[in-house]
Amino acid sequence: MKEVSSLQRLIKMDQLDEFTFLGENYSIGSPIVFGGQVLAQGLYAMSQSVPEERIAHSLHGYFILPGDLTKPIRYEVEFVRDGGSFSTRRVKALQDDKIIFFMGASFQKKEEGYHHQMQMPKVPQPDELYSWDDMYNQLKDHLPRAMKQFLSIERPFIFKPTVLENVLERKPREPNYSVWFKIKGETENNPLMNRAILSYVSDYNLLTTALRPHAHVADMSNTQLATIDHAMWFHQEADINEWYLYSVDSPIASNARGFVRGSIFSQDGKLVASVAQEGLLRPITK
Repeated sequence: MKEVSSLQRLIKMDQLDEFTFLGENYSIGSPIVFGGQVLAQGLYAMSQSVPEERIAHSLHGYFILPGDLTKPIRYEVEFVRDGGSFSTRRVKALQDDKIIFFMGASFQKKEEGYHHQMQMPKVPQPDELYSWDDMYNQLKDHLPRAMKQFLSIERPFIFKPTVLENVLERKPREPNYSVWFKIKGETENNPLMNRAILSYVSDYNLLTTALRPHAHVADMSNTQLATIDHAMWFHQEADINEWYLYSVDSPIASNARGFVRGSIFSQDGKLVASVAQEGLLRPITK
């Protein structure tokens, strides 16, 4: 039997009462709590008070304060409405009684209707590509400190970029990035856990994509990156234990903010989720 995913254990928080949960933290190398963790835990908390047949189809969250990795996060869910087909909930995440994040989500029972979707980009398949771990092991003695630290962190996913780039070459690049990802270990394959885990991974590779056109002058060591808000829409079901393609682009960066969009596809081409995020891209001046 495969090891249960560490991410599943992180998402399934202690429930203090019907609307209150206590979550632990997991470091991905940043000095603050990873935004995807708060998205996933917040969505899980809201889902516990919704009728079982209703599943999340959208969420929108705002990041207010950086989360402290050394302190648990308290999630307080607010009942907004249960309608005939849709349910709405809000959640706030607190540390030391201060709100660090809040989010709203909408849940819907399954319905039949019209269907169309965009095509998945034509890219190499995961078994043809190198992972971040492969690249780190080959290049670790030559990487800049910030990049070495970023790539060396143990993550709950395997990431395989669709284009092999010279990460040591500092030059402007197009503001788009595509990567395959797959969870390490095994997790429950159900609509709630699938959405929570997709929420977690959706916060990877976004603001760094907005930095790509400025890679000749900007990197993670001289730029302050922080998510401001994050929205996500869930379209179709797929097994979270399989490979997914995350295709990301950044239409614009301005006024020290970057805007990024993402599409998540299953390996058989289904558009599973869409993402939009705006974040801080502030040059650090001495």
